[in-house]
Amino acid sequence: MSTQTDRSSTEFDAAVLSNRPPHPQSRATTQATPPDEVDLSIVIPAMNEEESLETLHTKVVEVCQRAGKSLEIIFIDDGSSDSTWSKMNSLSRQHAGTRAIRLRRNFGKAAALSAGFSIARGKVVITMDADLQDDPDEIPRFLFALAGQPADQSDSIAETLSPRGQQTTPQSPNSPYQSEGTVTTLDVVSGWKRVRHDPWHKVLPSRVFNALVSGITGVRLHDHNCGFKAYRREVLAEVDLYGERHRFIPVLAAARGWKVGEIEVLHHPRVHGRSKYGLSRLGKGFLDLMSIYLLTDYARRPLHLIGSAGLACFAFGSLGMFYLSARWVVSRIDGGDPLHLHSTAIFYYCILAVLLGAQCVLAGLIAELIVSVSAARDRSLRSFQKGTAAVGNANVPLHHVSFSVSEVAGFDDESSGDTAVRSTGATS
Repeated sequence: MSTQTDRSSTEFDAAVLSNRPPHPQSRATTQATPPDEVDLSIVIPAMNEEESLETLHTKVVEVCQRAGKSLEIIFIDDGSSDSTWSKMNSLSRQHAGTRAIRLRRNFGKAAALSAGFSIARGKVVITMDADLQDDPDEIPRFLFALAGQPADQSDSIAETLSPRGQQTTPQSPNSPYQSEGTVTTLDVVSGWKRVRHDPWHKVLPSRVFNALVSGITGVRLHDHNCGFKAYRREVLAEVDLYGERHRFIPVLAAARGWKVGEIEVLHHPRVHGRSKYGLSRLGKGFLDLMSIYLLTDYARRPLHLIGSAGLACFAFGSLGMFYLSARWVVSRIDGGDPLHLHSTAIFYYCILAVLLGAQCVLAGLIAELIVSVSAARDRSLRSFQKGTAAVGNANVPLHHVSFSVSEVAGFDDESSGDTAVRSTGATS
């Protein structure tokens, strides 16, 4: 049994590798680009991943140089207790375009990503884990998917979704990105680890969670938990991250009308460190899913949700009261045993339903008022809250609702005139 499983995993990995676009042969020609003109921002949160950072950095730089893309690499140390920050600091000093942020403590992956997004300058932002399980060679395929260009005719991508989960553009059998001669570009591309090299206690909760998210939100991705994703920078400007909402960025983006899709990616076994997740995140993920469903469907119309439940309770209670009142009258007209409402349990349930329904309607009206006032306040404060402060030569958000920065590295190039390096590739 295990031999068959290993063989199928090997065959799938080989198939994924064969679908990658060919690497162009590049000449060692470089040209400087201004700091605000970067093609890619690679955001990598890490916690106690000192052994893998240098290898990952080298691979990412090599892949982007072959693709002819200028890049910046942003490391975020999310409260590591080993020498992860020292390694990040060293890499940022040795390589132009590599920057690092150190959070004061472990704030969680969503906060770490939010810190990285706040300083990202790339037109495309790619997130990946620091444990070497995500393969940097997949980066060009994410770019092909965003641009609506097939990396290979046998490549695969999931459906492009609208905010309500409906397929917006039918896909041609010959190309996953084109339909009837029209190119389908994407705004968010999520990785799908079809074959995962993780223990069962990580794979099983993840599959249950993915099924719940796809069914409830309508954004049908196979792997919402995958940290290997690509975004257009404009998408991230409309998404607020806190708690554990990093898993739901595609859902939040789709709710605002951005096009979401996925590609299959290669997944490697963990070599260094240990996993930071387990069965405990399933319960937290379900609570976050309830929150996301509320925010994406009823954030601007809470009365429709709370008020609908209130009206249903009020109607149920009112009908019950009407029924009991009719029976009370009939029992006295017929001359039989009179009905005593106070001795009937359903009478109290009906009163409770009427009161609960009235309270829900009032709560919905108050929620509508809060939403209206909050929207007006946000518009008035937007011009005052720029969200940046100086740390040395860097403009970095120091204090945020979800994270707090203690140190930064790699920002001196912005003031000294050093620039990111673009490697221009020429196909032979």
